[in-house]
Amino acid sequence: MPFFTPYNLELLLFTAPALILGLIAQAMVSSAYSRGQQIAAKLSGFAAARRILDAAGLQNVGIEPINGHLSDHYDPRDKVLRLSGDVYHGRSLAAVGIAAHEAGHAIQDAHGYLPLVIRNFAVPAANFGSKGGLMLMLAGMLFNMSWLLAIGIVLFSCVVFFQVINLPVEFNASARAKQLLVELGLVDQYEMEPVNKVLNAAALTYVAATLQAILTLAYYLMRYAGGSRHDRD
Repeated sequence: MPFFTPYNLELLLFTAPALILGLIAQAMVSSAYSRGQQIAAKLSGFAAARRILDAAGLQNVGIEPINGHLSDHYDPRDKVLRLSGDVYHGRSLAAVGIAAHEAGHAIQDAHGYLPLVIRNFAVPAANFGSKGGLMLMLAGMLFNMSWLLAIGIVLFSCVVFFQVINLPVEFNASARAKQLLVELGLVDQYEMEPVNKVLNAAALTYVAATLQAILTLAYYLMRYAGGSRHDRD
C-alpha cells in the first residue's frame, strides 16, 4: 500500500487548519518554556511537585526522573510522577509549572476526577484506534471497500473520544497547578505570568490535537457517506 496517495493529500488539505494550529502551539510551547527556564524559581521542579503532593496528602505518590525532553507525565498505574531531567532538577519557573501540572494529575487521580477515570479507561482503545483505525480507513478508500472504511471509522472514533475527554483533564490539571502554586507560596503572583504562558501554550497543543482528530474523522465520514450514496445510485 503506497504511503502517499491522492487521498493523503486531500486529507492533508482538509486537516490543514489543525496542523497549522499545532505548529503554532508547538512554537509557543518552545518559546514559553525557553523563557521560563531563564527565570529562577525558589525550588526545583521535583521539590515543587513534592510539596504539592505532600500538601494534598499524597505522600505515597513517588517522583522519578526520566529521559527525554518535555516527556513529563503522571502514571496512574504505578502512582508516580515521571519528570524529564530539565524539570526534575531545574530550578526555573518553567520546571516548577510543568511539575505542578503533573502533580495536578495525581490529585485528580486521588479524588477520582471523572474525566480522568474515563480517559484512563479509553487509553487502550485510543492507542489501537490511532493505528488500526487509520490503516483500515485508508485501505477502505484505496480498495473501495466501504465496510472496511466503516470499521476504521468506528475504531478511529475512539481516538476522537479520547482527545475530547482529554481536554478537561489537562485544563483542570493546569488550573489546580496554578492555584496550588500560589496557595502554598511556591510562586508569587508576579511569577505566575511565565508559568501561565507555559501551561497555556501546552493546553493549546491539546486543542490542536483534538481538532486534528475531529477533522480527520469528519473527512473519512464524508468519504464514506459519499461512497454510500454512489452505491445506491
